[in-house]
Amino acid sequence: MTFRFNVTDLSIRKNLKRMLVFSAFCFTAAYAQDKHHSPADAVSAGHMADGEIKKVNRDNKKMTIKHGDIKSLDMPSMTMVFQIRDTSILETFKAGDKVKFVIEKLDGAFVVTSMQLANKSIETDR
Repeated sequence: MTFRFNVTDLSIRKNLKRMLVFSAFCFTAAYAQDKHHSPADAVSAGHMADGEIKKVNRDNKKMTIKHGDIKSLDMPSMTMVFQIRDTSILETFKAGDKVKFVIEKLDGAFVVTSMQLANKSIETDR
């Protein structure tokens, strides 16, 4: 039994795979450099929620937020402590503020990545 393969076919396959990987890398890099995402991008990258700030802990970069249902996470209403990625959020908002915020699960913890007062549109720091 003799196995024959065409070297040209093998080379074409390798080059095609390389081109696909390179294209995917370029697309990802270009997307990551784009700092102007819309609110829809924020939601697709994270999970939108409404809530009321109960406590701000600047020392530990955390906030206690009473939030409504987060359907994209299948999470019921509750009060939770969230880590805050952008420390300017800790200076901008206070207990009692009603907010809209975006959370992401990073390293096993839910982290607030952007926040606005409930009557304003969401803006992100991406």
